Amino acid sequence: MRFRFRHLAPFGLMCALLGAAPAWASPDAQEILQKSDAVRNPDRSFSLITTLISYKNGKQHETSQLVLYSRAAPDGGQFRSLLRFISPQRDAGKLTLKSGRDLWLYDPASRASVPISPQQRLLGQASNGDVVTANWAADYRAALVGEEQIQDGDRQTRDCYRLHLTASNPDAAYPSMELWVDKADFKSRKAEFYAVNGNLLKTTYYRRYEQALNGIRPTEAVIIDGVNAKLVTVIRHQDFAWRDVPEAWLQRDFLPHFKDN
Repeated sequence: MRFRFRHLAPFGLMCALLGAAPAWASPDAQEILQKSDAVRNPDRSFSLITTLISYKNGKQHETSQLVLYSRAAPDGGQFRSLLRFISPQRDAGKLTLKSGRDLWLYDPASRASVPISPQQRLLGQASNGDVVTANWAADYRAALVGEEQIQDGDRQTRDCYRLHLTASNPDAAYPSMELWVDKADFKSRKAEFYAVNGNLLKTTYYRRYEQALNGIRPTEAVIIDGVNAKLVTVIRHQDFAWRDVPEAWLQRDFLPHFKDN
């Protein structure tokens, strides 16, 4: 009997350990993604000013500025956003609306709104999908690839979770992504965006985290072209403010009547 129990004890201990959730167990990938969304995005309506600057071979090429109004959907999933273009002058007054899975571009000159895609270029390497507010957990399923040390956008070494994101609906901005999330505070540090054929479209570094809208949020994103690393676009956010974004602003039929007083 002593022989039998001596050999059963380690087996029982092993079963107990397997039944419990050990402290070193890998975290849930989708939960990591949700926490990273919460760092990037507030949980209620807001506005900010976004400046886009494109560079070629290290020299500034084009600039654009717009106002972003965002409101979380009632179901707590994806955001709805309205972009109002300020400059350049040729684009001033144009509007882009993202409501549900649909994106529309409204031109006051023609008073017409036309459907556009999240992948459509806005300026340089920045697309519509890079500028509108997005909760990635609503559009992607995450898998934990592992843990890695990377150099962030400020050339600082960061211990990160590496997630592979696969689009869970056909209207997601990109078919797949690789995302590096800081293990210490769930800040998004780096993302790679891929085409359907698996080719790298661009790499984005999220940096200059500052206090804004009751959280520490990224105020700058640096986007590097996936083919030509000398093509770079910088997105800068400023003038964060809580803003009651009216429901009417987020309706396509209202775009010709939009005025921000």
